[in-house]
Amino acid sequence: MGFSITTWNINSVRLRMPIVEQLVLKHRPDILCLQETKVTNDLFPAAPLRAMGYNHIIIHGQKGYHGVAIASRIPLTEDHRQDYCGVGDARHISAIFEHGNRRVRLHNFYVPAGGDEPDRTINPKFGHKLDFIEEMKLLKANGEANTSSILVGDLNIAPLEHDVWSHKQLLKIVSHTPVETEGLLEVMKRGAWLDLMRQHVPASEKLYTWWSYRAKDWEAADRGRRLDHIWSSSDLGPHLKRIEILKEARGWDRPSDHVPVTAHFDF
Repeated sequence: MGFSITTWNINSVRLRMPIVEQLVLKHRPDILCLQETKVTNDLFPAAPLRAMGYNHIIIHGQKGYHGVAIASRIPLTEDHRQDYCGVGDARHISAIFEHGNRRVRLHNFYVPAGGDEPDRTINPKFGHKLDFIEEMKLLKANGEANTSSILVGDLNIAPLEHDVWSHKQLLKIVSHTPVETEGLLEVMKRGAWLDLMRQHVPASEKLYTWWSYRAKDWEAADRGRRLDHIWSSSDLGPHLKRIEILKEARGWDRPSDHVPVTAHFDF
């Protein structure tokens, strides 16, 4: 039995609803996870998603900032929001779904970007990001009995050398500094999470999900970073068929700077 899940930092869901519809009509994932929706719950554009068969929607929104949402063809239960760092930001939502005789806890994250200066003494945003990652180290992939786990989202860190276009040039750039990459790898290690995007793509190969708006020709320059992730508990690893990074979406009309990433499973 096939199953697919897509994660996408949409960078304002109301502004970019046309390309969300474009994605869904062409690829039809069973579950769609969005980040940086930038809208309060009451103004979230649920109607077009329901019209395309996503009748189960849970949202954790915030006016003008942050925001995460899960839209599903499959029933969702146990809607939960964790207030990481206790500042009231809409950066996490989770739910339970069942498919193919499996019970799965799904987490959808939008980790703080961290500002421009990788020094928490002069940049509070970077300190907030590091504190957020520290709290994520408590999250376990096998934390619930008889329940598998999937974690998706814009984690705003490219942890491996070939998750960025130039490891050497980005070592002092927020998203690829050692304190961030080591922190995220520790989240995976402590929580027993499996990096599904690297399961079929060797760490020696370049892999990107984000291309800056600042590039005059993003495709020709190809200076990308892998900021978007799909992880799972180890039991789901053998059921992963493939990962699709829809690079073409970066060139769609009024695009996000992130592109959709989809995991296909055989359960």
